[in-house]
Amino acid sequence: MNRFIASIPSPTVNNFQAGPFLIRFYALFIIVGIVLAIVASAIRLRNRGAKAGLAVDIAIWTVPFGIAGARLFHVLTHANDYFGTGKNPLAMFYIWEGGLAIYGGLIFGAIGAYIGARMAGIKFFAYADALVPGLLLAQAIGRWGNFFNNELFGTPTSLPWGLEIPQDNAAYPVGLPAGQLFQPTFLYESLWSLLGIFVLLWAEKRFNLQWGKMFASYLIYYSFGRIFIESIRLDPAYVFLGLRTNVWSAIGGVALGIALFWYQSRKHTGVELSIYLPGRAPVTHIETAEEAAADIEEALESSTDEVQSKSE
Repeated sequence: MNRFIASIPSPTVNNFQAGPFLIRFYALFIIVGIVLAIVASAIRLRNRGAKAGLAVDIAIWTVPFGIAGARLFHVLTHANDYFGTGKNPLAMFYIWEGGLAIYGGLIFGAIGAYIGARMAGIKFFAYADALVPGLLLAQAIGRWGNFFNNELFGTPTSLPWGLEIPQDNAAYPVGLPAGQLFQPTFLYESLWSLLGIFVLLWAEKRFNLQWGKMFASYLIYYSFGRIFIESIRLDPAYVFLGLRTNVWSAIGGVALGIALFWYQSRKHTGVELSIYLPGRAPVTHIETAEEAAADIEEALESSTDEVQSKSE
C-alpha cells in the first residue's frame, strides 16, 4: 500500500458544467493551448517586424487544417475503433472524446499555414520558426486532456510516480490485478515539450536558427522524444515491422527535420533580414525631393507671414 502514496491518481471527472454548457477538459486544454500558441507566435512575429494581426490571420487557416488533419490521422491509424460490427462511424467526429494525432496535425496544419502565410505575404518558414515555442507549449498543455480522459497511458511500472488507472477502464490490460500503476506518458510528453521550449530558444539565439532551421530543430527534438514515449504506450495501434505507426511517424519526423536543416543551411547562409515575401513588405512613405522642397517652401512662407503679421 505504501507504494501508492506517491502515485498519480486518475481524475474521476473529465468535464464540468458552466451554465447551459458542458465543458470537457480535453477540449478546454486544446483550446487554451491554441490560444497561447497564437499569442506567442504573434509576439515573435512582431519582434521580426510583422504588422499586428498577422498571426491571427494565418492561424485562421492553420488551426482548422491542423485539427482536421490530427483527427483524420488518428481515425486512419485506429480504424477498428470506429468501423466494424458494433462500432459507431459517427464517433470519428467526436473530437471532444479524445483522439488527435500530432503528426497528422503537423502535416495538415503546415498546409493551412502555407496558405495563410502566402495570403499574408509572410515566408512560410519564417512563420513556422516563430510558431515553434507556442506549438510546444500547446502540446504540453494539450496532453493534460489525455490525463483527464484516462487514456494513452504506458506500460506497467513500479515507479513512485506511476499513474493509477481504474480496472474498469476499457484500455486496462486484461489479466493485470487491480491497483497496477502505469507509466504516465502524458506527463513525460508534457515535460519533454516544456523542456523543448527552453532548449530550442537557447539554440535559436546561440546558432541564429532562421530560414526554417528553428522548425527543423523542433521536428528533430520533439520526434526524438516521441520515439521513446510512443514505444511504451499501451493503447491499441497498427504495428508495422514491429513498431507502432506513431513510432514510424516520429522516426520520419526526425529524418525530415535533419533533411530540412541540412537543405536550408546550404541554401541560406546569411541572415534573414525580413520575414516578408519579396515585394510584400508593408510600404512606408518615403518623402521625395519634390515633396521635401514643397515642405521647406511652405515652412518659409509660414515664417514670412508670421513676421509680417508681427510687424503690422
